[in-house]
Amino acid sequence: MIAEAGLAALWFAAALAGLQILLAVLGVRRTDVVGDQAREGIRAVAIVQGALAVLAMALLITLFLRSDMSVRLVVENSHSAKPWLYKFAGAWGNHEGSMLLWVTILGVAGAAVARFERVLNVRTLVATLGAQAGIALGFYAFLLFSSNPFDRVPATIDGMGLNPLLQDPGLAFHPPTLYAGYVGLSVAFSFAVGALVTRDVGPAFARAMRPWVLGAWVFLTLGITAGSYWAYYELGWGGWWFWDPVENASLMPWLAATALLHSVNVLAARDGLRAWTVMLAVVAFSMSMIGTFLVRSGILTSVHAFAVDPERGAFILALLAIYIGGALALFAGRIGTVKAGTVFSPISREGGLVVNNLLLSVILGVVLIGTLYPIVAAALGVQLSVGPPFFNKAAGPIALALVVAMAVGPLLRWRRDDAGGAARAAGAGGDGGAAAARACTGGGAGGGERDAAGRAQSAPHAAADLGHGGRASGAGGQPGGDGVRQRVHRRAAGGGAAG
Repeated sequence: MIAEAGLAALWFAAALAGLQILLAVLGVRRTDVVGDQAREGIRAVAIVQGALAVLAMALLITLFLRSDMSVRLVVENSHSAKPWLYKFAGAWGNHEGSMLLWVTILGVAGAAVARFERVLNVRTLVATLGAQAGIALGFYAFLLFSSNPFDRVPATIDGMGLNPLLQDPGLAFHPPTLYAGYVGLSVAFSFAVGALVTRDVGPAFARAMRPWVLGAWVFLTLGITAGSYWAYYELGWGGWWFWDPVENASLMPWLAATALLHSVNVLAARDGLRAWTVMLAVVAFSMSMIGTFLVRSGILTSVHAFAVDPERGAFILALLAIYIGGALALFAGRIGTVKAGTVFSPISREGGLVVNNLLLSVILGVVLIGTLYPIVAAALGVQLSVGPPFFNKAAGPIALALVVAMAVGPLLRWRRDDAGGAARAAGAGGDGGAAAARACTGGGAGGGERDAAGRAQSAPHAAADLGHGGRASGAGGQPGGDGVRQRVHRRAAGGGAAG
């Protein structure tokens, strides 16, 4: 009965997701008593939906821990003699279980937004919960109609065991961290859709979105790093598995999330980059959906891909078209109603962040084209591969330009600066870098004359400069930025000859 209970929990959760969408429509469109009741009830529905998703995932894990060989997923991915850790993690070491894990995290995230969000405008929050329920309903349908994790089979004596490549402790934390990052981007996407629906794109919306974007970025970073290390010591040959198509599928959302994190901080603190923030939220989740399609459609040849049938890939492609196509259409229709926000000069810290976003977007485009081009070519009858030489040559120079922008941007003032000040800031940064290099190498020919005491005496000053610089690079660090600027002007006025 455990499998049947898990399937029932999924059906009830899907029904509540549909109810949540209906309540969101009523809560946004109506201002009468019905609208008030819808706005009050949607929070409870979202929380119960998340609880049901957790229940379904817990029941699937129970089936694996008990080695229930009447469930197809357990038979194909577990064995009664396996250690408990591999039974536990084996619940998501397959296509169906990993999708259930995705939906579970999605439901928990929606419940958390419903339970803890108190700053956002009520109508915008209702629209956000409706968008999140729309995403969840699509994936519930995918599980129930195409990838049922609780499918029964005639009982067997024992299972076939877990894939040997997945029998590693990394399976216990790598997929959950990666999926937490993907789902965090889905919440940011839902916030963006909700703000567009209610025409409420502003600092309050950004402050509500910012923790989710930061959390998604952190989890994606951990997941990508852990996955790279796992691939290295498990597969060995070829060094680190960068530029593998499936690794690219997780790198693309990370690049978009990095740009989004910068933009949402500016919008929350300085009321700027409104259109950038909304568009990047849509793009980041789009990259997550594209990655999901690539990994689960069977069109990629990779050691990381799930070998599933094309019908499931078509289902995910349909969801991608609905979610992303709908969001882009909404963005095109409502972007004219989004106010410009705070106006800033091109030479300013906001301008530097725009350059940062542009460079990250270009790198994202390079990775996306390099990943999809072989697939499109194969569909046209041409077999080719795109490997590290292309990505290194195309993305490397852009990444170097990004490093330069990262060095100069924090030294600029908010809203407005001048070219001379920017040049002096960049020059001071270069002088500081050269001085650090000389300190590390002993100062050239005369470096040997400095004793250990002299180097120790200079260390606190270097540490102080680094401390001030760290404060200057914060998203809301106007005081720190002024401190850096004062030092820059002092160096330019009193130490120009040293340059």
